[in-house]
Amino acid sequence: MNQTIKIRGGEILARALKEKGVDDIFTLAGGFCNPALEGFMKCQMSVINCPHEQVAGHLADGYTRISRKPSVCLVGPEGFANAVPAMLEASGERSPVIFVTGSSTLKRQGAGGFKEIDDVSIAKPLVKYSIQITDGERISEFVDRAWTAATTGYPGPVHISLPVDIMFSSFYPDAGLEERPFFRKAKTIPKAWPDPLVLKKVINLLKKSKSPIIIAGHGVWWSKSEERLKEVGEKLSIPIFNVPYHQKLLSEDSKPYMGLADFHQYHPSKDAIHSSDLILMIGGRLDNQMNFGNPPFFLKTSLLVCINGSHEELEYNRAADEILLSDPWAFLSELLKLDETWDDWLILQKNNRKKWVEDWFKHIEEETKKDKQNNDKMHPLQLSLDVQNQLNEKDWLIFDGGNTHFWSEIAVNMIGWKGKKLGGIMHPGNYSLLGVGVSFAISAKAKNPKQNVVLISGDGAFLSGGLSVEAAFQENLPIIVIIDNNGGLDCISQQQERLFENGKHFATDFRDIPYHKMFEGLGGYGELVETREQLVPALKRAISSGKTACLNVKCRGVISPIVAATSDKRDKASIE
Repeated sequence: MNQTIKIRGGEILARALKEKGVDDIFTLAGGFCNPALEGFMKCQMSVINCPHEQVAGHLADGYTRISRKPSVCLVGPEGFANAVPAMLEASGERSPVIFVTGSSTLKRQGAGGFKEIDDVSIAKPLVKYSIQITDGERISEFVDRAWTAATTGYPGPVHISLPVDIMFSSFYPDAGLEERPFFRKAKTIPKAWPDPLVLKKVINLLKKSKSPIIIAGHGVWWSKSEERLKEVGEKLSIPIFNVPYHQKLLSEDSKPYMGLADFHQYHPSKDAIHSSDLILMIGGRLDNQMNFGNPPFFLKTSLLVCINGSHEELEYNRAADEILLSDPWAFLSELLKLDETWDDWLILQKNNRKKWVEDWFKHIEEETKKDKQNNDKMHPLQLSLDVQNQLNEKDWLIFDGGNTHFWSEIAVNMIGWKGKKLGGIMHPGNYSLLGVGVSFAISAKAKNPKQNVVLISGDGAFLSGGLSVEAAFQENLPIIVIIDNNGGLDCISQQQERLFENGKHFATDFRDIPYHKMFEGLGGYGELVETREQLVPALKRAISSGKTACLNVKCRGVISPIVAATSDKRDKASIE
């Protein structure tokens, strides 16, 4: 080594991440992380300082989901504990976020060092890869290992723990680069191509099928195969369903798209799944949402085939009748070679969807009419429908909460049938973690600065993560937050009223909080909305203000179909 100038371990970390192509880092700046922050500054990398480590994690997750490129969440030892919920949320969505902990000193490890915690062990069950770096010469190596784990196979979050004494220690700039790989830019992600014999067997099953359906999951999104999925559905006339708790793979107006594979959020999916003789599940898991592949969700009379791009994903799908290891794009490309079509079968599903939509519009029209006659508060479904009607086709809709989330899912399917297009949709993932909505809305605005981004959040969800709105003000990313304010954890209250012997709810109420005033105090725009007639004009004023805004909308609590199913012990719901 010929260098005479050395740099800190934190800068080695920054350089390694920059070489991988990382664009965005999120942190709550702390002393343990200062060498890394200096390195990011020298490398001219974007760093957003957040009001809380959980917010930093959710923002990194949101950026990663939208860009499909890893972002970094950098925290200190005590901040690591705050970031754990963000690890959980990212894990549920297979989001390859890189979590970095500036941890307690390695020299005194096990002796009760300042802020010493076993972050590696805590993170291990939540991420694909968790490691502590014990040699500063190997920082670049372990960044490379973590990046590979995050992006290959099934993607997912990873965790690197870098002790503070290594952070501050000095090393030559090319430390660790004397071994292969000498250059550590992000490589092309390896893809699994299907075994020809197994592929032929699955294709023959499809050719013989009278009523096939596709249930598409996370693997389609992370392999960037959603356009190919649409092409297959449209060419072959195969109905396509989306796994619950995952951002939409197809736009709501896509010809083959039917809605969620959830018997309660979209009831016609039950008829389709139970009438289908062949179910192709692409890029998804037979987990609780799919009742682990069992009846009464999937009947014994249906053939269930799982196609996944990694052997790790297939391990979850042992219940399938057939499995195929294949990148979703590769498998879908093979389907495009077929000449068969299932036009009558798709028409039947479209007619079922049409009737479902018409029934729901009739229901909400009657409910809204009664609300007006009785001078009652707005129905949460009506709230979501009215908001979406004001959005342009490139605007983004985010929703967060319990019943608020579920009603908005129904509204999206209803209004999509009417031809409504949106630029994108985001919401809590597989773990249904409340409080992610504001962070996701900020992420969507950062990636789509010219578009309106509107969040519909339950009041409980906002109280769980609303502090993150400060980042919207700080980064000048104006979003619109619409709070479905029913005065408590309504989703839980309704379950309690069906479960408790006295028929009452307990410990779920909030006081009347003036959320709109909070936004005004931060320098934003706010309005209280108490009737449906006030909603649209208020939304237009909020958008035209150009500020981060809040509409505090008083809604009545209405139990959603999925919560009713869970509390009434009917067909298994995906949240059981």
